[in-house]
Amino acid sequence: MEFNKRIYKNPKDIFGDLWFPIRNRSRLREIAKRKLISLAFRERLMLAVTAVNGCRYCSYYHTKQALKGGIAAEEISGLLAGDIAGCPEDEAVAVAYAQHWAESNAHPDPEAAKRLQRTYGLEKTEAIHLILRMIRMANLLGNSWDYLIHRISFGRKGI
Repeated sequence: MEFNKRIYKNPKDIFGDLWFPIRNRSRLREIAKRKLISLAFRERLMLAVTAVNGCRYCSYYHTKQALKGGIAAEEISGLLAGDIAGCPEDEAVAVAYAQHWAESNAHPDPEAAKRLQRTYGLEKTEAIHLILRMIRMANLLGNSWDYLIHRISFGRKGI
């Protein structure tokens, strides 16, 4: 069986992404403290990105978090299947953007980024981008770990 999930390709990318939360720790704390993004909204964003990247560890963890945030199991299943139709209307633009952002490997269409900012304003858009960066890093770390397991088990585990 072939391993076809998005993983880190070189140490430079891994260390760059690991340095990101350290470099942005005050902004991340501020987002949490000011509650710019609700728990449910954050989890919808994270599930949308995780659905694209396919990290089984993040799917499990963020499903639990989404349930704690009050998201219905049916909506969670939909998000993990790539269906954003069940999202609240005021979050739909961001969740669709999160999918696009993940599908484009964090290089979204500039028009999509402009629409996000027009919809949510600069401060909330920056918060959304921080969340997307964090979940992408977690997805790629989980998938890279699975790839390592896959390789050392000669393809028997890790998918």
